[in-house]
Amino acid sequence: MPIPPLPPFRSAGVRALVLLHERELRAFLPVWERARAAGFALPATTDPAYASHGALLFHVFGAARGYLVWICSSLEIADPEVSPTPPAERIEGEARERLEHLLERWRIALAEVPDERVEDRAYPSRWGPPYTIDAMLEHAVMHPIRHRFQLENWLAGAPR
Repeated sequence: MPIPPLPPFRSAGVRALVLLHERELRAFLPVWERARAAGFALPATTDPAYASHGALLFHVFGAARGYLVWICSSLEIADPEVSPTPPAERIEGEARERLEHLLERWRIALAEVPDERVEDRAYPSRWGPPYTIDAMLEHAVMHPIRHRFQLENWLAGAPR
């Protein structure tokens, strides 16, 4: 699917990170689909993100939603209007549609963020440590990369 054109962004850095985030979420989904189709068993753990393939997808997509909501809230800009992430038992059947919804909201919500707001101060994250907006954007880019990397390695036979 071709990537739709991005609206103009006030910050080239924010635009780049939004595009990188989109690229990595798009790269994660086919690897997740391959793992699910192969019947690959996720590792036994107490981490609820690995309870099932649906739980892992819920985790990755829910985090993408959460990062965007946090950024908009921290900057006191308009709510990005990302619908709640469907529960793990339902998200598998809605994966492609959900992905497109997330990416659309990311493309629109951050277009007006100026350069001077991305590193002007740190804001407390929901899990504790403070992040600048730039650091949270980078964190959002890396999150699907980490999970894709895990799945690719596990599918290749690497130890879990």
